[in-house]
Amino acid sequence: MTIIKAVLVPVMTIMTLGGCVTATVSEKSVTGLDVADGCAVVGAKLDMNFPSGNMASCKPSGDNQFSISLEPEDAPPINCSAWYAFRVTPSSAVTNSQKIMVRLSYETCGHRYWPKTSFDGISWNYLPERDVKITEVDGVRQADITLKLDGRPIFVAGQEIIVPATYRSWIEGVTASEQVETFLLGKSAEGRDIPAVTIKAPGTSPKRQVVLIGRQHPPEVTGALALLPFVETLLANTSLAQQYRAEFETIVVPMLNPDGVVRGHWRHNSGSTDLNRDWGPFKQPETQLMDGLLSQIENDPDRQLSFFVDFHSTQRDIFYTIPDEFPTKPALAIKNWLGLLQERMPDYEVKRSSSSNLAQANSKNYVYKRYGVPTVTYEMGDETDRKLISEIAEEAATAMMETLLASPVE
Repeated sequence: MTIIKAVLVPVMTIMTLGGCVTATVSEKSVTGLDVADGCAVVGAKLDMNFPSGNMASCKPSGDNQFSISLEPEDAPPINCSAWYAFRVTPSSAVTNSQKIMVRLSYETCGHRYWPKTSFDGISWNYLPERDVKITEVDGVRQADITLKLDGRPIFVAGQEIIVPATYRSWIEGVTASEQVETFLLGKSAEGRDIPAVTIKAPGTSPKRQVVLIGRQHPPEVTGALALLPFVETLLANTSLAQQYRAEFETIVVPMLNPDGVVRGHWRHNSGSTDLNRDWGPFKQPETQLMDGLLSQIENDPDRQLSFFVDFHSTQRDIFYTIPDEFPTKPALAIKNWLGLLQERMPDYEVKRSSSSNLAQANSKNYVYKRYGVPTVTYEMGDETDRKLISEIAEEAATAMMETLLASPVE
């Protein structure tokens, strides 16, 4: 059985944080979170009373059976990111042989994420294929899953649960390095912190700026699992990383949508908006903060935006980019970057999709149109092997540093 470590990215020696960062799914719900009390059958209770928990309704459907309905936060969803997360707590009378069945009934879109389970919020297991039955009702995929209870509460989710506490722990780890400073980008619509970090050599003021963001879309956890080792690679104690930090400042906003993450939304923030369709309109406080950050760089004569990467997840690994014929500063940086990544990973196919249509109000399109710099939407597949995600991220970060260091200052 494949074992997944949630956040799972071992911290580097220079970060002086022993062990791995944990997801702490057992933390108390945040004020403002609508919590379902759940439902119960003989021997077990099911609930979503934790950050990222999500279900529209729950009811017993027979002995040792639950039926959960799952609905997007705002129909119809732009993208079918059918997130679910719940907890099953056995009663004290449960034996090791007891099983329960949970039916996941989708209003729309249908089942997307393979169920994953955890007893501690740190280690996650793929539920075995024999315990998952996929059916279709009116063309919509539904899922019946079987859980074996052993007396411990068990979390079940579409992906590993990575919540604001996870990012706080990770940031605490990386800020042990003198290369890192933390700051508060601002607050979400519901008042949650949106933390950020800057990376540069101590005592330097690099002109060239790189901006990395993540978690605009709450369920896109594999994008988060890529961003963290990507950033850690920029902090490595190598001559390449040291030179990069002397010449570039990197600004990282790892979780732009904390409200959506905590609420277990499929796609939106708490303002019923897909943040990655609000670049340009900037109607939401979270995207307004990013607009302000990028404008500060533009308005500072001693700083220059040079590269922008937005981390996401989809059904496959792919890099969405602007075409090579579009002029950028630095020129051809995306082509050179992904070419170097392919050289560094000859057994892995680097897939790229370029579009000249820049009408959609997403981050990649807006930042390119507004600032003329290389922009990339970095997508990891929902079920891509987690070790491979880390390997790709490490090699991609190394290739980016090599590419940018080879580019002349504009």
